[in-house]
Amino acid sequence: MRKIDLTNFQVATSETARQINRRITLNFLRHHQPMSRADLSRRSGLQRSTVSAIVDQLIEEGWVTEGAIGRLPRGRRPRFLHLNVERTGIVGVNLRPETTTVGLANVDARFEAQRAFPTPADPAVFVRAVARTIANLRAAHPRMVCEGVGVSLPGRVDESGRLVFAPNLGWRDVDLRQMLESATGLPVNVENAANACALGEVWFGRHDEHLRHLVAVTVSEGIGVGVLLNGQLVHGAHAMAGEFGHMMLDEEGPPCCCGKRGCWERFASNSAAVEHYTSGLQASRGEAEPLRFDDLLRLAAEGDARAGETLERMAHFLGVGLATIVTGLAPQLIVVIGEVTSAWDRVGPIVAAVVERRALHQAQTRILPTDHTTQPRLRGAVTLVVQQHFGVPNVA
Repeated sequence: MRKIDLTNFQVATSETARQINRRITLNFLRHHQPMSRADLSRRSGLQRSTVSAIVDQLIEEGWVTEGAIGRLPRGRRPRFLHLNVERTGIVGVNLRPETTTVGLANVDARFEAQRAFPTPADPAVFVRAVARTIANLRAAHPRMVCEGVGVSLPGRVDESGRLVFAPNLGWRDVDLRQMLESATGLPVNVENAANACALGEVWFGRHDEHLRHLVAVTVSEGIGVGVLLNGQLVHGAHAMAGEFGHMMLDEEGPPCCCGKRGCWERFASNSAAVEHYTSGLQASRGEAEPLRFDDLLRLAAEGDARAGETLERMAHFLGVGLATIVTGLAPQLIVVIGEVTSAWDRVGPIVAAVVERRALHQAQTRILPTDHTTQPRLRGAVTLVVQQHFGVPNVA
């Protein structure tokens, strides 16, 4: 039970009740459509007059449409209601150090269109590129009403949307939310990529609806961890909770962009794997194109012994870090996000064996790779906006 903070609280008003009832109505339609007004009243426990007022407002705003008329033995014939999925547009932005992807989706996180471009080194140039891409997507889909923009990024942001920690991105003290809102004219939500992925799994993952303790681990240029415990996303002081990628495994290990040495991500990330593979091979590679992690996966699949050994080393260290998370947080589920999941038949058994040796068995945590075709990072960005309309409103 949360304690009420008498120095920072919000009293419940009639508007609070309206917002809660509105979101209850939207969620019933999202999960059980088509429904009549009578169905909504019966399933939700809300009075029919309340349901009618909410539905009329949602229809006026374009969130809900009326469809076919039902048949009853007697009495007034009901008109079925549907969530207007095709009308509502949400922009998701997946910001990574090398590439940024912008997608236009509906409230079901189904993408209508996507664009990708190299991530500019300068934040102001990045904002202009995103704004231009969003404008083009909206122009190509004029029937969709854009409700907002969600941005997932490799770093931590405070409540105002300002970057506070993004070593792999190299940006410091950037008020990304304000810059994007000014450039696009849309409400913007900015969140750490792993946090966004954790929310995406809760809202759109095919998991037990009673899942309340979940950890999302993004494996890319670095390693990000999003922690959801007791159904709540954990941000911690200064929004720094979940930075397991920078827990030190070896004080004498390779230097990390955070300023320390031997961090977990310097052993188990994509970039660490590529560095391990190419160390000692520079002379033979000459002026060849820089190796990418996708190349490493391909080489391992083709039987390259060094690539195979590199993936197995990566899997071992991935398991080392996951074992710490299992023991310390005892989540029901850990989901792994990243290109490495495409080689999970090879990587997964090694990860599982390391976790089995190192973690407490009582946690009974499952570790699952995500389906990369669902684009979990981009889907997580969309979820940031979805939860603003369908999630519980912020009250004390």
